[in-house]
Amino acid sequence: MKERARELKAEARLAKDKAAGEADVLAKIGEMAEPDRKLAQRLHELVKANAPTLSPKTWYGMPAYARDGKVVCFFQDAGKFGSRYATLGFSDQARLDDGHLWPTGFALTALGKAEEARIVALLKAAVG
Repeated sequence: MKERARELKAEARLAKDKAAGEADVLAKIGEMAEPDRKLAQRLHELVKANAPTLSPKTWYGMPAYARDGKVVCFFQDAGKFGSRYATLGFSDQARLDDGHLWPTGFALTALGKAEEARIVALLKAAVG
């Protein structure tokens, strides 16, 4: 029974951390200018729906999604760095390996059905 009590406390702490992380991510998204805000919000929805094991958190002031505390993917808004496009990036924790060369960063200017389908496939591979 003591072991189960420890497990329940750990689960509650993780749930609290995940909720706090999501609040931080949503706050960062809210600070973004359009169209980055719209892209980040939709990406957040896609991650939650298709990679629910990832926990939202901020990483260097950017929305990110982690597994076991390690960032798997992140959104870099164009306005933050004065870039002409936003970026969806994946860390070395993502399981995107494909031979000896594979992309880990993707320019993002708009999200249509084709882009969303590609992101969903990348997310599933990254956490797979």
